[in-house]
Parts: sequence; structure tokens; C-alpha cells
Amino acid sequence: MREQGARLPYGLAEVTGPSMVPTLHHGDQLLVRHGAQVRPGDVVVLRHPLQQDLLIVKRAVERRDGGWWVLGDNPFAESDSRTFGAVPDEMVLARVLGRFRPPRELRWQGSLRAVLGWAASALRPVRRLRGAR
Repeated sequence: MREQGARLPYGLAEVTGPSMVPTLHHGDQLLVRHGAQVRPGDVVVLRHPLQQDLLIVKRAVERRDGGWWVLGDNPFAESDSRTFGAVPDEMVLARVLGRFRPPRELRWQGSLRAVLGWAASALRPVRRLRGAR
């Protein structure tokens, strides 16, 4: 995860790696809100508890003693609270509002229909999972 904007209420971040597949994919751009209230089921940007210079994106599953229990949506990715435990509130930096999937092999010189089709599939809100504790 690479953060592109900081200290404004809204910013951009870029996803690196597969831990949030199928919700987010490597290369997705994220619209985030810094300091937003986090609720169970939200996708959040946080500092990795064991490498605090590394920003990661995970789903906030539930509040526990010591902070948020966070998990990746990809059950095969292991770098989440199963490895490092609950994440303190001060390490949760932003809530993800939406994702912008970059074009893959789209020729911008192509038809307007192709561009509009890509835009309709690329811009999506990132929703909170219902049923999270």
C-alpha cells in the first residue's frame, strides 16, 4: 500500500499485493477519508504494527481489547491480526470510501463506448460488510 495524499480529510492510496482480493486488486487506487469513524466491516488503511513505516489495507472486523481486529479479504494472505494481533486505534489512519481500478490494456484512442464501459466498471464504492461484529 502506498499513500499518495496525507493530512487532508480525503486522500488517495494505491493497493499493492493480493491480501484484499476479491474486493481490491493490486494497482487499485483508493479514495480514503483520514480520521473517519471506523465501524465493523469497514475497509481501512493502517500502519503495520510490526513495520510502522509500512501502510496496509485490511477490513476492520471487530473491536477487541487493544484495538481493531483486522483481516484481509483473501483467506490465503496471512499478514493480518492472525499474525500481529489487535491494532491500536492510533494506527488506523483512514477509512476506504471507494476504489478506482486503473484501465488494463484499454486503448484511450479507442471508442467512446470502450472508455465509458471501462469507467462504469472501474469506479466503485467500497462497502462495509454486513454482519461484522
